[in-house]
Amino acid sequence: MRNFVLLSSVAGAALVWAVPVMAQEDGKTPGQCYVTGDEVSESLLCYPGKDILVSASRDASLLREDFTGSALVITAQQLEARQTRDIADVLRDVPGVAVAGIPGQTQIRLRGSEGNHVLVLVDGIEVSDPFAGEFDVGTLQAEVGARVEVLRGPQSALYGPDAIGGVIAYESASGRAVPGFAARIEGGTDSTINGALRYGAAGDSWDAALSATVVSTDGQPNAQNGTREVGRDSYTLSGKGNVELAEGLALRAAARFIRTEGQFNDSDFDPASPTFGFTIDSPGVGYVNEAVYALVGARAEVLEGRWTHDLSAQVAEIDRETESPFGLTSASEGDRVKASYVTALRIADDHNVTFAADYERESFRNALAASGGFTGRRAVEQVGFVGEYRYSGEAFDLSAALRHDLNDRFRDATTFRVGAGYPVTDSTRLRAAAGSGVKNPGFFELYGFVSGQFIGNEALRPEKSTGWEVGVDQELGDTTLLSVIYFDSTLEGEIFTTFPPPNFIATPANRTTESQQRGVEVSLTAKLAEQWSLDAAYSYLDAEENGVEEVRRPQHIASAALTWAAPGDAASATLVVRHNGATPDVAFIDPSFIPVRVTLGDYTLVNVNARARLAEGINAFARVENLLDQRYEQVFSFVSPGRSAVVGVEARF
Repeated sequence: MRNFVLLSSVAGAALVWAVPVMAQEDGKTPGQCYVTGDEVSESLLCYPGKDILVSASRDASLLREDFTGSALVITAQQLEARQTRDIADVLRDVPGVAVAGIPGQTQIRLRGSEGNHVLVLVDGIEVSDPFAGEFDVGTLQAEVGARVEVLRGPQSALYGPDAIGGVIAYESASGRAVPGFAARIEGGTDSTINGALRYGAAGDSWDAALSATVVSTDGQPNAQNGTREVGRDSYTLSGKGNVELAEGLALRAAARFIRTEGQFNDSDFDPASPTFGFTIDSPGVGYVNEAVYALVGARAEVLEGRWTHDLSAQVAEIDRETESPFGLTSASEGDRVKASYVTALRIADDHNVTFAADYERESFRNALAASGGFTGRRAVEQVGFVGEYRYSGEAFDLSAALRHDLNDRFRDATTFRVGAGYPVTDSTRLRAAAGSGVKNPGFFELYGFVSGQFIGNEALRPEKSTGWEVGVDQELGDTTLLSVIYFDSTLEGEIFTTFPPPNFIATPANRTTESQQRGVEVSLTAKLAEQWSLDAAYSYLDAEENGVEEVRRPQHIASAALTWAAPGDAASATLVVRHNGATPDVAFIDPSFIPVRVTLGDYTLVNVNARARLAEGINAFARVENLLDQRYEQVFSFVSPGRSAVVGVEARF
């Protein structure tokens, strides 16, 4: 397909070029985190004992302890301890995150926002589909040494549209951070096979890494009382690299190819059927999603590293198809070209000033003329300018950002973000932040897709959000950190689907009322004993539109992960418990096609895994997911998988 052409043109560069993200604090430059034995680094770069947030500032890095907003880092150790394969699963352990998945699309909502209000970055590349307006996070597989950052709250002042709810940033490990060869193979119930290969290498002035993952499963039935198994095959190939051409001048590149093939079931649209509006077995119905992403960049440092200049360009091409026994039923092509220039100046160690300019062009085409919908290519362009200031001192931390976007199709937008942090004592830190965000209408909403089923609305205007939060981070002794945050935000002009008479054909519109999202987030990280650690999270959310509870946003979400590690890391075991409260949703079970509100029951998932060292660098492992065999729905009438089990072996050299 066309994406293979682009992949071949950038894959080589991705393994040769790039530059480590360099940050400075108190006049010191952080170094790479290196591998020691079986341990992998927590971050691409590090200060001793400190985490860096790569996505929390446009100048590429910020100490997490200086960040004035809400952030959580899922480290490489945590991903490995929980035997994470799908990143969507571990995101359930982040406060404020709600996950809802069906075959072909897994949505992430932050703090009650919509799925297309969350910006997802993979190795610095924006990966959302310009057609769908969001990224199918169910296609993102965990790689050896990778980490995940989640920033909650509006980040449009830094990144523009798509970041109303926050940012999820996935970073694969560099060849220097995790050198050598790594392999994993596992198999289990539902004819599941999951494999991964990785190789990393580094020299004095360069590093490179290449990774591949494969997931294949026959799946389980997902229709109520259904028997058709709904499986998928997913393939990912990625590479990244860095090279220092001279002192203070370096290049970087990254590329990623993802292809997913799978089955899904349709809803019953026969008004005379007793299962009208419910998911039913649909033999021959499936989908194919294919995406290529690439980034190249250059970074220069002058004034002994105090003044940096970074220039980058990235592309994304996403093809999506659905099919039935009678042929293709839909096909779309989404493309994005983006260029950014960022310059940052560090003044007197504590003051940082950053300026950024972004250019972005997104285009979309309905690739199936037989659908009867619009089949031409549409495009939108945007130019954004960002100013950011940060002060990190011993007495307090302060940050402020302002962004202005020039849109060729929509009204220009200005967004802001301010925050402050203050250490009340050596163990207590108070912080507060406020900001605004925008989300432009997507191509699907503007122009529709399939004639007679969804009519676009070219008069749509962007959604706008403003919000604030206050929080406290409390250290309890030397081994426990407790964080509590309260947040409140308001969304104006929310885009929703209407079904106007007399034909009741779906079409989008802007609401004239406000949507409110407020809640409490709690997270706890503790080392209970020498071999025991605990990570726990809880979220309470009150999300309403004009007094009516928003759908697919449970009020209560909680998780806990308890890990035991034997001395010398000879073995380990982890118990993960995740609870999702009752969730409102809509069902189209009325022949008028007017949506009917329903409530999906709460559920609790229990996963358990274990690992044992067989020899130096070789481990055996096993896990059981959904141990209690819960039958539950994340989306109305789509039954989620029951119990599954796998065993496998991994090796590192």
